[in-house]
Amino acid sequence: MSFRRLVRGSADWPALERVGRELADRYDRDHVRIEFLDADNWLSTPMVLDDDRFVKVITPQNTLVHTLFTTGRNLGAFSAGSEGFFERHETPYEMARHELEATRQVRALGVNTPEPIEALAVGDLGVVVAEYLPEFCTLDELDTDSCRTLAPALFEALSTIHDAGLAHGDLRAENVLVLDGELYVIDATNVSDDGRTDARSYDLASALAALEPLVGATSAVDAALTSYDADALLAARRFLDFVAIRPDHDFDAAKLRGEIEKRATSAPDADRG
Repeated sequence: MSFRRLVRGSADWPALERVGRELADRYDRDHVRIEFLDADNWLSTPMVLDDDRFVKVITPQNTLVHTLFTTGRNLGAFSAGSEGFFERHETPYEMARHELEATRQVRALGVNTPEPIEALAVGDLGVVVAEYLPEFCTLDELDTDSCRTLAPALFEALSTIHDAGLAHGDLRAENVLVLDGELYVIDATNVSDDGRTDARSYDLASALAALEPLVGATSAVDAALTSYDADALLAARRFLDFVAIRPDHDFDAAKLRGEIEKRATSAPDADRG
């Protein structure tokens, strides 16, 4: 077994067969067809069940890797002058249940998400089941004009989540799906209640970082200012270097920081500290 597969904790075929049989029984189907998705996912094995349900299978190794990622992210938060706000999960089922509940909370706010169906344990595996969205693309697969048009909707969705006292915690282009001109937000992670103010600033920094290589710093900040004020952008500014060290973000932090500071300077009531 390769090192990358070991770290990812891919479920073996007999375990996946058990999951398939369990889901067939739960949905009163004589048999099910499973299609594995070609996704570079370290925290689950994603698959599609009968073209109508999206399924993630989470192994104990996935949970361990999530713990390691969480530790690294909290160290990054410390480097930005914040207490760590990412929380780990104890078991694969806990990971699955959190994703289900987080999706339900976001969907209840009117933000588009795939419909959450259920979370369950199959042996030592966690399984989360949701609506499958066919023919979607991710935000970073759009052309520049389409991305620029939809960018304000991303910040509108994010501000709706934040205004409800919640945070996403892992916002990146791959976690924003586009279907029929609508945005769908997926894969919220676990953040502490005490750290949600900083987590929301981190979310905003992450959204700006996701958009900057797609539409440029000026357009990204323009879109953010349709839902956030200059003070919020200044609070997000201190997390840009932290986001920049993540391997799943590739953006020009200096350009974003300069654009934020320029806008803050032109806003008389902004905190320029």
